[in-house]
Amino acid sequence: MPGVEGEIELLQLGHREFGAIEEASFVYTTAFFLVLKFFMRVFGGLHKLSQVADCWSQFGADGSALTIGNFDGVHEGHKAVIGQLRTQAAALNLPVVVMLFEPQPMEFFAKEKAPARLFRLRDKLAALRALQVDAVVVLSFNDRFAGLSAQQFVEQVLVDALQVKTLVIGDDFRFGAKRAGDFALLQSLGARLGFSVFATQSYLLDGERVSSTRVRAALAAGNFDLARRCLGRPYTLVGRVSRGRQLGRQLGFPTANVLLRRNRSVLSGVFAVRFFVDGHAYEGVASIGVNPTVGALDQAQLEVFVFDFEGDLYGKRVEVEMALKIRDELALESLEELKAWIAKDCERARAFFAAT
Repeated sequence: MPGVEGEIELLQLGHREFGAIEEASFVYTTAFFLVLKFFMRVFGGLHKLSQVADCWSQFGADGSALTIGNFDGVHEGHKAVIGQLRTQAAALNLPVVVMLFEPQPMEFFAKEKAPARLFRLRDKLAALRALQVDAVVVLSFNDRFAGLSAQQFVEQVLVDALQVKTLVIGDDFRFGAKRAGDFALLQSLGARLGFSVFATQSYLLDGERVSSTRVRAALAAGNFDLARRCLGRPYTLVGRVSRGRQLGRQLGFPTANVLLRRNRSVLSGVFAVRFFVDGHAYEGVASIGVNPTVGALDQAQLEVFVFDFEGDLYGKRVEVEMALKIRDELALESLEELKAWIAKDCERARAFFAAT
């Protein structure tokens, strides 16, 4: 279904105001949920529940076709789910809607023990938009939401708020307080409350299920080809260049410091990368880590030395595509030793790109 052209904006969410999604990092709030309608507006807070269903009328529909998940990485398995959902939606003339969670449930319950994200919220939204998803519902996963019973979740969120007519979900999906709800309960409640439930099929690659966990493992092992095949595209990190400590410049390797805006990174080490800015592609070497040689940072940061580039990158939105893992991050004895290692890293990266 076609959307309405314009910019994605985060408007009033509870008592907070957010800027454009391009600029704003997500702030966790006590709001129950918000809806991002691609190229439309955002609705949030319990007092705005009635406004959510009004979105669907702008699609000429009286309800929605929904799937639910973390969609971390928006990989080939996720794309297959959305393809199945799109088929169901088209048959009923319904908008294609994806439900996400912020923070992700594992992040809420396991805190720092939760696996590192492949995608930030902003990255997920961009990927889902490319798949022609009509709307995204972002549920604020907090104590209040976690305390909803399975039946409350179905009745208050799926039926009353989102007017779900068809739901496409994994048959192992669990929901509600203490994970009491399952696929069978969804089918039972759907039959009573007026929505259909369809199970997704696992998407296999080389005989194994494609999952966010598998992508993380491939990236950790430096197997960027497998990660690319699971994702359907190379793994990239996206962010804006900010001013750093200027240490790279002092060493003769000026770097672009890219804000990751995440507590943990799925990657760590030194990599040969492709660097994209202003529609142009370059090659280079990137470091992802806490810089133990010059004083460890609280969070991992991404620094890129871009080959054969001259110009000002500050404030630019860039994409960094991982091509080859060169080595792990090292705690070295001196800046001179660090400089020598960077020179070796650059030689290896140039040799790699020359051979590909």
